[in-house]
Amino acid sequence: MLQTFSRILNVSPEDSEAMLSLPLTTLLESPELNQVLGSLDTALLKETLPTAGAVLAKKLPPFYDWLQTELGIKNVPDSPDHTTKWVVGFLRNQESLTRLVELHKSIPSKALERSIPRLVSAFDEVEPIAVKEEWEKAIAALCLVLAVAARENQPSAT
Repeated sequence: MLQTFSRILNVSPEDSEAMLSLPLTTLLESPELNQVLGSLDTALLKETLPTAGAVLAKKLPPFYDWLQTELGIKNVPDSPDHTTKWVVGFLRNQESLTRLVELHKSIPSKALERSIPRLVSAFDEVEPIAVKEEWEKAIAALCLVLAVAARENQPSAT
């Protein structure tokens, strides 16, 4: 997970770990997270939502199956529509990061952390490379928030 954040968000492993150790409220107000979110090319992301939707429609069902069978996650969406709609809502400023945290609070920290590299890699085959990288960065940034919240809510699980 640290390697994923470091590579995709262009921060050192030490900076990734430092952000992961912050309380959620501190992270949400931090210049580091604001810089990552502010660096997202939201115009490109919005323009390529159909591409992301197609990727998520293809990649999320096997990902959800893996979450259930390998990680024992019980409450998994029954279709990729949930995730796609949420990402679209976030990009259009209709969903908040705190709502994202609320929706995922039941996921154990260890399971969430194991799933992040796999979810981000869903965009590995996307072309052109700029679209691939922007979607990876967007998903990684959202996952960073989830990982911090999970660590904060389940400190004994880290």
